[in-house]
Amino acid sequence: CLENTDPWTRGRGIQLLSQVLLQCYSLLQEKEVLHLVLFYENRLQDHHLVIPSVLQGLRALSMCEVLSPGLAVSVLKAIFQEVHVQSLLQLDRHTVYSIITNFMSTREEELKGLGADFTFGFIQVMDGEKDPRNLLMAFQIVRDLIAKNYALGPFVEELFEVTSCYFPIDFTPPPNDPHGIQREDLILSLRAVLASTPQFAEFLLPLLIEKMDSDLQSAKLDSLQTLTACCAIYGQKELQEFLPSLWSSLRREVFQTASEKVEAECLAALHALSGCLSRSVLSSDTEDLLDSFLSGILQDCRHHLCEPDMKLVWPSAKLLQAAAGASLRAYHRLTRSVLPLLLEQYTKHTQSSQRRTVLEMLLGFLELQQKWGHVEEDESTLLSLRAPVCSVVFSALTDPSVQLQLVGIRTLTVLGSLQGFLSPSDLELVVDHLIRLALHEEDSQSSEAAMEAAGSLAPIYPKVFSERMVPRLEEELQSGRAEREEGSSRGHRSLQQCCLQALAAVSTHTSIVRETVPVLLQHLRKVQKGSEAGNVQDVVSVCQSLHRVALQCQQDTEGCWYYHQTVVPCLLAMAVQAAVQESTHPLLGKVLLEEEVLAAMVPVISAATTHLSPELAAQSVSHVVPLFLDGEVSFLPQNSFPGSFQPFEDGECLEAQRRLVALLMAFVCSLPRNVAIPQQERLLRELLALSCSCNCPFTATTAAKCFAGLVNKHPAGQQLDEILQLAVNRMEPGLAEGPRRTQALTLLLWVTKALVLRYHPLSSRLTDKLLGLLGDTELGPAAADGFSLLMAESPDVLHKGCHADVRIMFRQRFFTDNVPKLVQGFHRAGPDVKANYLKGLSHVLNHLPKPVLVTELPTLLSLLLEALSCSDRVVQLSTLSCLQPLLLEAPQIMSLHVDTLVTKFLSLTSSPTMDVRIAALRCAHALTSLPTTVLLPYKARVIRALAKPLDDKKRLVRKEAVAARGEW
Repeated sequence: CLENTDPWTRGRGIQLLSQVLLQCYSLLQEKEVLHLVLFYENRLQDHHLVIPSVLQGLRALSMCEVLSPGLAVSVLKAIFQEVHVQSLLQLDRHTVYSIITNFMSTREEELKGLGADFTFGFIQVMDGEKDPRNLLMAFQIVRDLIAKNYALGPFVEELFEVTSCYFPIDFTPPPNDPHGIQREDLILSLRAVLASTPQFAEFLLPLLIEKMDSDLQSAKLDSLQTLTACCAIYGQKELQEFLPSLWSSLRREVFQTASEKVEAECLAALHALSGCLSRSVLSSDTEDLLDSFLSGILQDCRHHLCEPDMKLVWPSAKLLQAAAGASLRAYHRLTRSVLPLLLEQYTKHTQSSQRRTVLEMLLGFLELQQKWGHVEEDESTLLSLRAPVCSVVFSALTDPSVQLQLVGIRTLTVLGSLQGFLSPSDLELVVDHLIRLALHEEDSQSSEAAMEAAGSLAPIYPKVFSERMVPRLEEELQSGRAEREEGSSRGHRSLQQCCLQALAAVSTHTSIVRETVPVLLQHLRKVQKGSEAGNVQDVVSVCQSLHRVALQCQQDTEGCWYYHQTVVPCLLAMAVQAAVQESTHPLLGKVLLEEEVLAAMVPVISAATTHLSPELAAQSVSHVVPLFLDGEVSFLPQNSFPGSFQPFEDGECLEAQRRLVALLMAFVCSLPRNVAIPQQERLLRELLALSCSCNCPFTATTAAKCFAGLVNKHPAGQQLDEILQLAVNRMEPGLAEGPRRTQALTLLLWVTKALVLRYHPLSSRLTDKLLGLLGDTELGPAAADGFSLLMAESPDVLHKGCHADVRIMFRQRFFTDNVPKLVQGFHRAGPDVKANYLKGLSHVLNHLPKPVLVTELPTLLSLLLEALSCSDRVVQLSTLSCLQPLLLEAPQIMSLHVDTLVTKFLSLTSSPTMDVRIAALRCAHALTSLPTTVLLPYKARVIRALAKPLDDKKRLVRKEAVAARGEW
């Protein structure tokens, strides 16, 4: 074939040889490679039909490690001379780029020996390339030419021209493109070339300035981002000539643009320019370009800062801040002029709205100072302005305008974070203002912001806050309590509540926690001894504050242990005291035994326990478990109780004591998994017995949750199997008949959840039992709601935060195992219990990750549509909330059922239940994301039907109706 006179046949011979070489190039010897290279180079002069196969052979040879010196150069010279690359097909051009890339990675020194001829040869190869796949390779080769210092010689401009002709990239990938090349890939690849060398600056900067003036937003953005990238490698020399034009383009865009994206990129580019000029080292005879550049910016922007009501005030402030934020030198140069001006403007303008604008600008400059941390004596304008800055901020804090107060509080937080700025007397004033705002400001926004600020500043100045703020809060708390007892009130937020919130907010440093926690506990003791009805809410408020402190202590080992050993025994002691008294004197009505109060204590104990080290947790568990099992109270403070504490004993009078199992649950279910629990088997048996036999639903549920929490973390093995078998033996007869079926169902649900989370084999048997109960007329509805409990995140036990054993994708697994059974059960069920299956199904689907749901949608959609016809409000609601995101994420599938969907949604917009009407309107709104051609036949009907809910008696319904109808 190789000697045949017909070029097509010769081409087939070379093609076969090239395919063989591509398989075995690594086995060739040096002499063989030499022989083949000479043959292939010669063939480059052959007929054009042969060339593609010749290039494939050369690609194989370019990967040989035994290539003799000089051959790479010889091959490339031959390609540059003999082949007109741009007349080849895309694949063959790609082969040429591959040969060049291979040689550049293995024969760099040889190629550099060619000097600028190599660069010129490549320019000819690339010139006119249009295919995105090839362009990505070509851009990479140019980057390597520059990065690896190949000689560009007199061809810098030609190399720039051959690449910059593609700027800005205008490429839209064809639909169903198998290559997956995106416009962004090309943009980033070309930008890396253009911003790779200062040698391109004189050609590139005029191009960027021209494209910034383009009407196309994409061209503007690309130019600005490329300019920002260039500033990383340019110096003064490259920029000097173009600075006035660059500044005027950037200023014009920021002053005139309506696009936030363009504005953000302009500010980033200005920041980069300022940074680039800041980096340049000055010699004694060169002009300081940074100084003259910033002077120009000041000249153009400064006067706008004096007009806080005008449109250009914010664009000017942003430009100044972008330039100032680039370096400390730029910051000092600009703030020398800007800060005194802003302080003067604040005093000059008296309206709150104007002052707020001025203070927000001042805040922007102060936040930049944070980047460099402490304030330096000699350099800083800021220190010389300490008194006027503080006076402006303090005046904002006392202004009647809430919005101005909020900016003042933010500014105060920033000033406090600048080391060495606030003097001791200023700090005392700061604390006084924060106390006043937190406690006595009617507006809750200001009050909450002041508390947040106190929490941010307390770790920086712990001594001032613990000595000045905590005692004041304690005094105010006592007077707030007195005010409460006298019956006076000041609106929805009592002084007492504000004090409790402020004490929690400021507890962000261990030394302060040691001051605030005793105050909160002392207050709790006083409140629980009171007798008025509002006491429940008071105790709950204290617990909420304690919970916040616990969360703030968690990351600090010392603070966490102090909190745990102070708060947990104290809460247990108060609760045990109340429960024992209740057992002996049942008529006292103890506030600490209310369900709401116990529920508020649970997160406090849980948060105090989750972050303990295993050693300290073990120390604590050795006291708490014997307290509940054996009444061992010696570790509790004030432990002289009027009777014994035996929550697991039988007897009516011990009902109050049993309720405290909630606190045991909060503690043992939050322990790290590697902490051994003493007498665990006995504890599990007691909890199991209590959950099945107790008449109080709160206690029975808590015992079931505690049992489940322990079972979930219990190591696998015979002991676990025995305790689970015991639980099944207790549940089965309880579920079958008798007065305590509900308790048995609660236990079944929590144990099933505990096992589903850890993929325990028994979980499928228990889930089947639950599925069987859906057909039960008495327990069916509760069993259906139980599917929500199985799938949802539980707030107090069985979640990752309390170290539960939660496997990833347990929801997907539960879905795969059980949804087919639910569907089957639905089809077999009688009409009176069908709704239970639909409710269970909609709960499962509601908690499933949306991508999983979309893939299963075709099989389930008919059932979901049937669920909309169900009269059960819960079924309707959860089905609607399931369908709404699917309309947005799977429009193709949903379009097939548009007729049914429109009918169902419109009929539910007149449901008697407000929540269902709102959900149906949201779904009707979401329908508009389906293709327009699908929707047009229904447009008139929907608009007519949605006129009715516009007059709904509920405002929230009217709001959704307006949005949905407007979209249609």
